[in-house]
Amino acid sequence: MKAIEIQEFGGSSVLESTDNEVPEPGSGEVRIAVEAAGINFADIMQRRGHYQGGPEPPYVPGMEAAGTIDAVGDGVNREIGERVVAMSEETYAEYVTANEAALFDIPESMSFAEAAGFPVQFLTAHNTLFERGGLEEGERMLIHAAAGGVGTAATQLASEAGAKVFGTASTQEKLDLAERLGVDHTINYTETDFAEEVNERTDDEGVDLVLDGIGGDTTAQSLDCLAHFGRMVSYGAASGQPGTPDTSTLLFNNYTVYGYHLGQSMQRDPERVLSAVPHLTELLTNGNLEVVVGETFPLDAAADAHEYIEDRESSGKVVLEP
Repeated sequence: MKAIEIQEFGGSSVLESTDNEVPEPGSGEVRIAVEAAGINFADIMQRRGHYQGGPEPPYVPGMEAAGTIDAVGDGVNREIGERVVAMSEETYAEYVTANEAALFDIPESMSFAEAAGFPVQFLTAHNTLFERGGLEEGERMLIHAAAGGVGTAATQLASEAGAKVFGTASTQEKLDLAERLGVDHTINYTETDFAEEVNERTDDEGVDLVLDGIGGDTTAQSLDCLAHFGRMVSYGAASGQPGTPDTSTLLFNNYTVYGYHLGQSMQRDPERVLSAVPHLTELLTNGNLEVVVGETFPLDAAADAHEYIEDRESSGKVVLEP
């Protein structure tokens, strides 16, 4: 089968097309003929060698894939031909194995490309907003990169929950998308100080919750626009640098900063993570949520897809199609 492999850490050029053996499902697993594989920024951080606990070369990247079941292992209560999306490993390939517990049925109305944008983005968004962030109706919140993969998911979920949403992005096109999905106050962070903008629009009261997947200076700036007793959830470091909040700022403002890592959560307490699935599936099936697919690339153009994301050209989910 065709797969993408990383032999050494580095730039996008280290993503190479290879021929690998088709994997066989073990006990409790299925094999999926992949129709679409989602790309996450974590894949890029891993490729660069900047991801704590990430895989060591050589390895096949990827965390999620959608397709049809074409083989089942012992003890699996699934049928060949079922349309599913899975959280797994080594998904930049034509075939992938996945644990039955990490499978989600794909609604008939949803394409494989859309399904490939569901697990990581929507589970991360749901659990940072509600399980960690404790978002409640009527609260104000700030979502960074609101037109990105997690951002588009979080925007819709927060808006559906009755929050007032502030969202940042780098272009007017991305801001227009964020506004269409439910952002009430859009901010172009390349043209203005987002913290000053948030404080001005809230009469210096700030927001109750911030989702920070950027890290670096953005973390400290985000604290500058939190309301007293506000919360921030850190779920990534797309800037390449971890955030370093000033503990005296936390102390005197009674702030709470949470961390969230989907992969570690799945390893340690999968039931806690997957408890969000029924709610998400209902919203997706009813058409109340939309998986935004920004661009698709052939599997052997994985390097181009990574560059597209790194150049900040992407909106929504970027997907590979074998």
